[in-house]
Amino acid sequence: MKISIDGLHKAFESRIRLGIMSALAVNDTLDFSSLKDYLNVTDGNLASHLKALEKEGFLTVQKSFIDRKPNTKYSMTKDGRKAFEEHLTALENLIKTQK
Repeated sequence: MKISIDGLHKAFESRIRLGIMSALAVNDTLDFSSLKDYLNVTDGNLASHLKALEKEGFLTVQKSFIDRKPNTKYSMTKDGRKAFEEHLTALENLIKTQK
């Protein structure tokens, strides 16, 4: 039996990127520290995955200062939400075909 992986988005192959998008799917915005805590990853690792998702146009970034400390918040774009939902649908379909 052949397995169709049509609809799976390459940007979400990484467990960290999948985690970022999952967290943002249920939260309007999350800051860098919250994402880091949720995913239990290093600063550099998280930053590189966030940058990749931003480059795809799946995240927006809002930088500000809170008590003179930088604060970076991330949220999912409409295109990001659409691509993520399509990816999840493709995963569900893949699972259903294997039953």
